[in-house]
Amino acid sequence: MKKLNEILGTEFPFIQGGMANIATGEFAAACSNAGALGVIATGGMLKADLLREQIRICKSLTDKPFGVNLMLMNPCADEMAKIIIDEGVQVVTTGAGTPGKYIPAWKEAGVKVLPVVAASILAKRLVNAGADAVIAEGTESGGHVGEMTTMALVPQVIDAVDVPVIAAGGIADGRQLAAAFALGACGAQVGTCLLVSKECPIHDNYKQALLKAKDSDTTVTGRSIGGPVRVLKNKMARQYLALEKKGASLEELERHTLGGLRRAVFDGDMENGSVMAGQVAGMLHEIRPVREIFEELYSQSRAVLEATNREWQ
Repeated sequence: MKKLNEILGTEFPFIQGGMANIATGEFAAACSNAGALGVIATGGMLKADLLREQIRICKSLTDKPFGVNLMLMNPCADEMAKIIIDEGVQVVTTGAGTPGKYIPAWKEAGVKVLPVVAASILAKRLVNAGADAVIAEGTESGGHVGEMTTMALVPQVIDAVDVPVIAAGGIADGRQLAAAFALGACGAQVGTCLLVSKECPIHDNYKQALLKAKDSDTTVTGRSIGGPVRVLKNKMARQYLALEKKGASLEELERHTLGGLRRAVFDGDMENGSVMAGQVAGMLHEIRPVREIFEELYSQSRAVLEATNREWQ
């Protein structure tokens, strides 16, 4: 089986997660230059031309492969799907929907298509539609989540499809990456552990909140409306959960979170902002260059796998 770095032409078998309002062209370029596949997120973009602008920024800062994450619920998704082709983007990941209608044009343009899935049935459907690989993302991850854990999801997706599977959710050190390889994944998509990189453009308050977080400091909001989102526990999250418990309407819940991610990312509001983070937040202890994070992840995983092999021989 080819490793993800062989498939994508990167140094390490990693994809940087497509985190809305965070994964800019500049950050994607930094991740690509550090050896992974940097990804520009469209989740927070209100106009399609913003994607073109960020792609061109990324191109100006790296000659390494990079991709775009198309959030399929974005009202501008149709325009953005075409911009991906027009700008010669090599890889696209997708989330929050099914990209089937875009896949033929992407494939014709030579774009590698890697949808994020939370269940094996969706993985099979997308592979039949032409996906080159799938990213199996467990509920441990930050932001929008499914219900299955990475440990349960990844092997079932691998058994269900005949294309490479990338593990995501709950991967912040070499032990977890080694486990993903042991499950049969060809590589990993990581997000939360990159939030505390020097290059990540979030507010310093956000980074400090992650460094202070403990293992049980995340919660999931939005389950009552079919849109679960994992965030750090704070005033906004507690109020949201209380509203859900009372049976608040979709409109009322949406009003409560409107602009929440931007408040966290740009304003550093850790009480009233939506501080998206995965369960591995409790494993983050210092701010480091993104290259150092990638190097340690990979070297630790190799050491863990070699030690495990010796121990069980």
